[in-house]
Amino acid sequence: MKLNTLKPGSRKVAKRLGRGHSAGQGKTCGRGQKGQRSRSGGYHKVGFEGGQMPLQRRLPKVGFASPTRGDTDEVRLHELAIPQDDVIDMLSLKSAGIVAHRVKRVKVIASGAIDKAVKLKGLAVTKGARAAIEAAGGSIED
Repeated sequence: MKLNTLKPGSRKVAKRLGRGHSAGQGKTCGRGQKGQRSRSGGYHKVGFEGGQMPLQRRLPKVGFASPTRGDTDEVRLHELAIPQDDVIDMLSLKSAGIVAHRVKRVKVIASGAIDKAVKLKGLAVTKGARAAIEAAGGSIED
C-alpha cells in the first residue's frame, strides 16, 4: 500500500465506546450483559479451553530441527577445477561459490572426473577421491 493509493474509507474509524445509546455502543459498550467477557481483565490467554487440557498440549510433539544442519557440504571431483587458486582450501571454495558461506566442513567425494593437478589443504577426502587426485598429479595436505 502506498500513500498515493489511499482512498476515502481505507482507514477504518475506531468505535467510540460508551458514548450513549444513540451512538450504538452505549451502556455495555458491545460486551453484552454479564459474564467473564463483560468484565475488565476478564479474558484468558490464547488457547485456554476453560480448564480442559488445551489442544496444543493434547497433541504430541513432532519433528526435530537440527542446529548443525547446513554446516557440512560435499564437493565433487570435477568441481575442483573451478577455482583458479594454486592451493584449494575452504576459503577458495567459498569465494568461487562452490560451497555456501555458512559451511564449516567440506568433504571431497569421488564423483565425476578430474584431469587437472590440484593441491588441497584442510579438506576431508574420501579414499576414492584421494586416489583420483593423486593419479591426476595432485596432492593432499591435512
